[in-house]
Amino acid sequence: MTGSDQIDLMIGGSVTRTAVIYSNGSQECERIAQLLKALPEVSEFHLYTVGKEFEQYQFEMEFGGDASYPQVAIDTKHIGSMKETLHYMNKEGML
Repeated sequence: MTGSDQIDLMIGGSVTRTAVIYSNGSQECERIAQLLKALPEVSEFHLYTVGKEFEQYQFEMEFGGDASYPQVAIDTKHIGSMKETLHYMNKEGML
């Protein structure tokens, strides 16, 4: 069993995941949030917004100075930007 397999929860035979989005309130952030909330695999969802739950300097320290919003993590894996997240979700069969 891999690390990510250990994190996944089994509920009624289906794998559930936790999604985390670091947002600046942009349209892209809202779109990826709506998509992740709509997925049956995502049982837990957390949205953190700059200026509320964290500051810009913290975002840059965590993801790098040239990182863009949104930044997404699924379970404990940092996926990246919206484009990287869509590629990951497609590869994992989540779309």
